[in-house]
This record gives sequence, C-alpha cells and structure tokens, in this order.
Amino acid sequence: EDLGWTGDDVWHAHCVQLVAGEIDLFARTGTGVAHCPCSNCRLGSGIAPIRAMRDAGVRVGLGVDGSASNDSSSLVAEARQAMLLQRVSRGADAMSAREALEIATRGGAAVLGRGDLGQIAPGFRADLAIWDLSGIESAGNWDPAAILLAGPTRVRDLSVEGRAVVRDGRLTTIDLPAVAADQTRLARRLMG
Repeated sequence: EDLGWTGDDVWHAHCVQLVAGEIDLFARTGTGVAHCPCSNCRLGSGIAPIRAMRDAGVRVGLGVDGSASNDSSSLVAEARQAMLLQRVSRGADAMSAREALEIATRGGAAVLGRGDLGQIAPGFRADLAIWDLSGIESAGNWDPAAILLAGPTRVRDLSVEGRAVVRDGRLTTIDLPAVAADQTRLARRLMG
C-alpha cells in the first residue's frame, strides 16, 4: 500500500494466490484485477478466487494475457473458462454465464475506470459483435449468454467504433491469407 500498488487507478493481473486480507485490501482501496483464466490453466499457476473477490466488491475484468500463455486470445473463451473454473472450485452455482459475460464487458470497463464503455447504451462507445445462433448447436437454448459461452466461436459481424471489421465472417481490414502466410514464414525462420 505504501508503494502505491493499490488504488482505484491500479490493477493487477492473475491474482491466483490472493488471501482474504489481500482481497479485503483490494476491495477497500478500489484496486482492480485482470483475470486471465486460460493463461492460469496453461501455466498451472492456480485458480483465482474470483467469487470471493466479487463478493468482497473487488473490480474484476478479463484479460487474455500474452500469446506465449494463451492459445486463442479469445475473450469469449476467457469468459467461459472463468465461469467453469469458479464452478469447479466453488460449486455449480458459483458463477453464471451472465455474470461471466458481465465481467468480460462491464467488469473490464470498471477496472479501467472507463465509465463510457462496457454496455450498449446511448452515449457509450460501442464495439458490437454478432454471432449466428441459427445453427443446430444453438437449438433449444433459452439463454443467449449461455449459448454464447458454449456455442459458436466465430463472429459473424463485428463493428469497432462504427467501422465494420468483420462482415459475414470475413475480415474487412486486411488480407488474412497473406498475413497468415507471412506469419508462418516468420515462425519457420525463427525456429531455424
């Protein structure tokens, strides 16, 4: 605390080893947490006590960490993993799909102190993602949040600040096959 490592303008990543006193400190000081559950699983570093943090009032958002410790950098996959880890460690009702989605949206905005982000509302900045839920994998679902975390992985349409970035499942901003080929070439060169 004396070093300035807590406060409403500070956030810490992972926090898999926080104990009750530290959780209380984070809640009292407004310190945020970037939860990176896929990275924590890949590295075997532990399960962050997100349920306890949220119950104490700690601001929690999601992160994807870096490419060395996350396979897909998918925020939807992070939300699903966050939900599943809390359920496996705290019980089936420890986190709902809607709460995981809230952590991924409003939670991240709160951690960053961005009152203009995190929800679809007049006056808010908005990036909008649309998934196609008409396939067989979505049939019979009654909760769109649950199907998002369990269902389609590819975005059908994505708008960032009003600009179409993905349309009908295809990137509009770059030549993806050329970028992928260049990335493969660079990776092979790096590996010798």
